[in-house]
Amino acid sequence: MRPVYDTWDLGCKSIFGAIKQNETCRFSIRLHKDIQPDFPPVLVLFRTGFKERFIHMSPSGKVDDCIVYSCEYNARYSDVHYYYFSYTCGGIRHYIKRINCHEGAEQDGDLFQLTVYSNEYQTPDFLKGGIMYQIFPDRFCNSGKPKKDIPDGRVLREDWGGTPWYRPDENGHVWNNDYFGGDFAGIQSKLPYLKDLGVTCIYLNPIFEAHENHRYNTADYSKADPLLGTNEEFAELCREAKKLGISVIIDGVFSHTGADSVYFNKYGRYPEPGAYQSRDSKYFSWYSFIDYPEQYEAWWGIDTLPNVNENNEDYTRFICGDEGIIHYWLSKGAAGFRLDVADELPDQFINNLRRSVKKVGKEKLIIGEVWEDASNKESYGVKRRYLLGDQLDSVMNYPFREAIIEYVKGGDPRAFIYSVMTILEHYPKPTIDVLMNFVSTHDIERAINRLGGEYCDDKSKDWMAERWLTEEQYTYGKNLLKAAFALMFFLPGVPCIYYGDEAGLQGYKDPFNRRCYPWGNEDHELIEYVKELGRVRKSIPNMKSGRTYFALKDGTIPDERIIAFTRQGSPADYIIFVNRTGDNVVLDNVKEFFSFYTGIEEFYGEYSEGTLVVPPYGYGIIKAKFTG
Repeated sequence: MRPVYDTWDLGCKSIFGAIKQNETCRFSIRLHKDIQPDFPPVLVLFRTGFKERFIHMSPSGKVDDCIVYSCEYNARYSDVHYYYFSYTCGGIRHYIKRINCHEGAEQDGDLFQLTVYSNEYQTPDFLKGGIMYQIFPDRFCNSGKPKKDIPDGRVLREDWGGTPWYRPDENGHVWNNDYFGGDFAGIQSKLPYLKDLGVTCIYLNPIFEAHENHRYNTADYSKADPLLGTNEEFAELCREAKKLGISVIIDGVFSHTGADSVYFNKYGRYPEPGAYQSRDSKYFSWYSFIDYPEQYEAWWGIDTLPNVNENNEDYTRFICGDEGIIHYWLSKGAAGFRLDVADELPDQFINNLRRSVKKVGKEKLIIGEVWEDASNKESYGVKRRYLLGDQLDSVMNYPFREAIIEYVKGGDPRAFIYSVMTILEHYPKPTIDVLMNFVSTHDIERAINRLGGEYCDDKSKDWMAERWLTEEQYTYGKNLLKAAFALMFFLPGVPCIYYGDEAGLQGYKDPFNRRCYPWGNEDHELIEYVKELGRVRKSIPNMKSGRTYFALKDGTIPDERIIAFTRQGSPADYIIFVNRTGDNVVLDNVKEFFSFYTGIEEFYGEYSEGTLVVPPYGYGIIKAKFTG
């Protein structure tokens, strides 16, 4: 029997997923014909902090043995709404709530979510359909150019590829002061390689002057770190990248600065008094002191990272003003910013930052670091508005990452589908088109280690430091990584390759996931596979904005070794099949499975007379035209 309500069924909810402000959506439920409600059923809908709204439903038809009741809702306010259905029968009230990802039933369950976003919400086109590449600047490529004006306290290493330092000093602090010398010129020298890989956007971890190699402890927002090069060398990198169709976005670390900075100046490195040295410092109001000067609010209690008061008028002007840091780096060629720890930035600051970025150009990009479902995220007791049209363009898609990793490792296919579809249902379409999808980043262990190696969450840094995959583990991890890459490249959003993943670079957690790119020791077979994914992705027009649904037969998955999903478009849909196993999977009667298409033809893979063969850890794609 069909469910009472199903958000994936356009007969139940006329618009899949999030809807635009002032857009009308039709809701329909099915009740068995023997159920005679005392009064018409109602849709009960509300926003957090507002009263419930009761929308009466009327009989609108019959389906099988059910009476269909429907109503329409015109969304006036951009916000996250929650809803359920209710009716009374014989004086007893009944509720229809969510019992899994998308179905409603008359039993205890959760509320359904309806995201309503601004009808003016648009996201940059330059990223849609593209491929991102994340670079940790110190570890990608050292051009060999002499380094100038090196600040005190840094150690320049000459053993490219050596294990990053990680042991704490006598006070328990890891200073991260060893540098391998990656620089702007090195990145620029590798632009042809990135172009050949299919890359259209580079995301750089922090480039501002900072006195640890990760550079998340900003020392001077207005200057590139001298080991990377000059501000003009950054501008040159952006210009040369643009010639190859590659944009460059940079990390914006605006929730805290370094203690060793122009602004705080705890160690007296800079000539001008900082907030730590003088209450008269022009930066004093940026920070919150508990017991001046030794006790102050710091990011996660780390005293080398004093928090800033983001909504301090002077700080906001410094970052977001017409002559501020945002405008300066965009003028140098940056295409946008990735916002570090976005959930620790107040709404007002993000609003101001968006206005600043978009004042330069609507095509400038803002991506937030959010680890959870960003549509309903709460941080510090505040319901966030990241994706309603007045803050972020996109977020780092950690939910997809976890779903992909778990699935290719043998997890429940339906759990994978639910995880993906929940994000697609909750996020606005403009956001989905520029979602930053990945399987590795600088904050988590590399995917090949997670897939092929041992569990590391309970292991020490000493264990991780020199832990390498065995040949057998590497082969297995690499095979699963291929399947994971295929999902990352073909699901909605934009795939982001973490530098070196495509070359087989290994590494458990920070700092071992930040090893040097293995120039001269790459896994060329893996690189060629990633290049192929890029070429195939680029050849499918629907990758830019095509909607997705998973191919199920009678609500079931026909073969749990395979996941199949579409990227819809006109004049044809593309159906992607990804094999997570070492088997050669043969799918018979594909035409019967997709009988609603007029024609099916091979696009990529081995397809003949209705039979599709999907290679081990590989993928196949068919192109199908819809009957209409």
